[in-house]
Amino acid sequence: MPLKALIESVAGELVDDPAQVSVTEIASDQNTLFELRVAKTDLGKVIGREGRTAQALRSVLSAAAAKLGKRAHLEIID
Repeated sequence: MPLKALIESVAGELVDDPAQVSVTEIASDQNTLFELRVAKTDLGKVIGREGRTAQALRSVLSAAAAKLGKRAHLEIID
């Protein structure tokens, strides 16, 4: 499963409006940055209490990227 699709599917399950979930992939030489955008009303659901959900998303992304021999970072855009 590509990393972008992984983020989209997990974030889509967390929010009330999955149609508003969009992920932008910005690739460089060794790192890939993923920018996650959701509806304003769903922002809290993606971030979670004290950022725990966002940190879990980042951990899953990092583990999946490491398995592919890549490095990836996630930014949640409001």
